Amino acid sequence: MAQLFIVGTPIGNLGDITIRALEVLRSVDIIAAEDTRHSLRLLNHYTISKPMISCHGHNEDRSAQRIIQELEQGRSIAYVSDAGTPGISDPGTVLVRRVRQAGFPVVPIPGASALTSIASVSGFSGRRLIFDGFLSPKAGRRKKQLQELLNTGDNCIIYESPFRIVKLLGDLADLDPERPVVIGRELTKSFEEILGATAREAFEDFASRSTIKGEFALVISGSSPSVEDGNENA
Repeated sequence: MAQLFIVGTPIGNLGDITIRALEVLRSVDIIAAEDTRHSLRLLNHYTISKPMISCHGHNEDRSAQRIIQELEQGRSIAYVSDAGTPGISDPGTVLVRRVRQAGFPVVPIPGASALTSIASVSGFSGRRLIFDGFLSPKAGRRKKQLQELLNTGDNCIIYESPFRIVKLLGDLADLDPERPVVIGRELTKSFEEILGATAREAFEDFASRSTIKGEFALVISGSSPSVEDGNENA
């Protein structure tokens, strides 16, 4: 049956893939990928060999048309991003929209996500969670976005690169130095690091490091330490 599968893949550890995801990748006619060379590492690890189509942020609209043509020929297709779940701070949204508009089913195959991984180890209470992906690289705009997130009173998750993490933490420390944060670096990988601290402590820690590597996922608590403690004891 012609349909598009949106497949979650590992964010680091190749063992973090579901049985269902492997079954889908083995059964489809074609695998579309954000970076075919990157995804080959995963596919080769599980001895999966399929024709591949490149579909990334710079060619997604054009690639979507080709994928729709393949679906019209009755072929089933799986789409994977470089890591985690497509469409979550990754390409995939344009493809999904185009395929659905063309009348073909789009099927989610859940998998690993830095978003849920860091949320699960934050220890922050609260009913709501805001995910804002990558904030602006521009200092003024980024600080404004952070202030807006702090004002919500909800726990917030954002992603950041190793090149801007110190600037981000510096902005956060300026706005609310005692705000609790949990920072995940290189989640699920060999050098995984998870740090719980105040914004000020986290900034001082990373600012003192001579080199910083790896991608980051941060949880910013929506409340002060005293409120968090009160919720736990309620």
